[in-house]
Amino acid sequence: MTKTASVLTGLLAGTALAVSVHAASAADPIKIGVVTPLSGTYTPIGQQVRWGLELATKEVNAAGGVMGRQIELIFEDEEANPSVAVQKAEKLFEVQKVDFLTGTVNSGSTLAVGQTAERAKKLIATTVSFADSITTDKCSPNVFRVNARAGQQSTALAAWVAKQKPKAKVFFLGPDYEMGRSTVATFKKTIEGLGATSVGEVFAPLDSKDYTQYFGQLRQARPEVLYTSVAGNDTVRLLTQMQDFGLAKNLIVVGASGTVTSQNISAIGSAANGFATGSGYSTQIDTPENKKFVEAFKAANKADPDLYGADSYGLIYFFKAAVEKAQSTDTDKLRKAMEGLEWMTPQGKKTMRGGDHQAVQPMYVVQVNDGKFNIVGQVGGDEAIGPDECTRF
Repeated sequence: MTKTASVLTGLLAGTALAVSVHAASAADPIKIGVVTPLSGTYTPIGQQVRWGLELATKEVNAAGGVMGRQIELIFEDEEANPSVAVQKAEKLFEVQKVDFLTGTVNSGSTLAVGQTAERAKKLIATTVSFADSITTDKCSPNVFRVNARAGQQSTALAAWVAKQKPKAKVFFLGPDYEMGRSTVATFKKTIEGLGATSVGEVFAPLDSKDYTQYFGQLRQARPEVLYTSVAGNDTVRLLTQMQDFGLAKNLIVVGASGTVTSQNISAIGSAANGFATGSGYSTQIDTPENKKFVEAFKAANKADPDLYGADSYGLIYFFKAAVEKAQSTDTDKLRKAMEGLEWMTPQGKKTMRGGDHQAVQPMYVVQVNDGKFNIVGQVGGDEAIGPDECTRF
């Protein structure tokens, strides 16, 4: 073999190797880490997150994946505990080498994992956490939120309450952590702006077993409206204990959109009747996209979707659209692609606001009657979103 032929052979071999490596890389799955509560009081929420993500992932993979690559979901239990969530997120970033992370429920977990994502130079998105701070004063360039924040929920719900009971006296009961205090503060500010008066507030530890210790304060305050943002199994205990002690009579009970869901409504039973909330989702949304989603979700899980399942389902399509727009999973390119992105979900079209990474979407007021969530009001996405208050990026 001549020297020229030898060099040419070497170049061809090198090119073939490079093509082979690139093809193998392109065929590798896109790994999405899911840090969500799979145990503890928020297990029902984590279950909906899992169901929503798995359904959308199955659909996307069956249709050819994302740029020819399959999506692989890797789950870790955050236990609704920020310190545990950080440990699990670090494991997913450093050991599993995930391309993206989602699933956090506890707002404190989302804030803590957001800092972890910044250090790892990766992106995360929450489909659940309500605390306004996530996309306002504690916003992060590496954190996105595809679900509605507390302020969006409050705008819709407060407008409905003001019509039912003008200038109402309102008492607040929230869980004692970031989300609970944030949702209470946001609804209080919104409803007071419509003429209501606050007559008291208490914050209970997560996984409280006995809410009767707060009933004396509630009775003494004589409110016309009770706002609460407890969630999961805590809601079951709060509302059933209120019913047992006769506190629900002549009282409008409203709350955050995660307070009564399809996961805990059966356990709450008749104590949930009349409860109303501002929400980014309802199974009653009359669109082809939502009807198709509800049918597929029920077939896969033998249960109705709630807002967590719907938002988690939509997250996969948000991620897919962003990767295809960026033509990459590179953090900087993906971030740029996500900002301003529009995509379709069971709730309708959403837009990811670039300035604070908060999704803009229509908001609904739903009220429980005989175990069913009925839409009783609606506010447009632009009206509900509020100003961009993020100043970090």
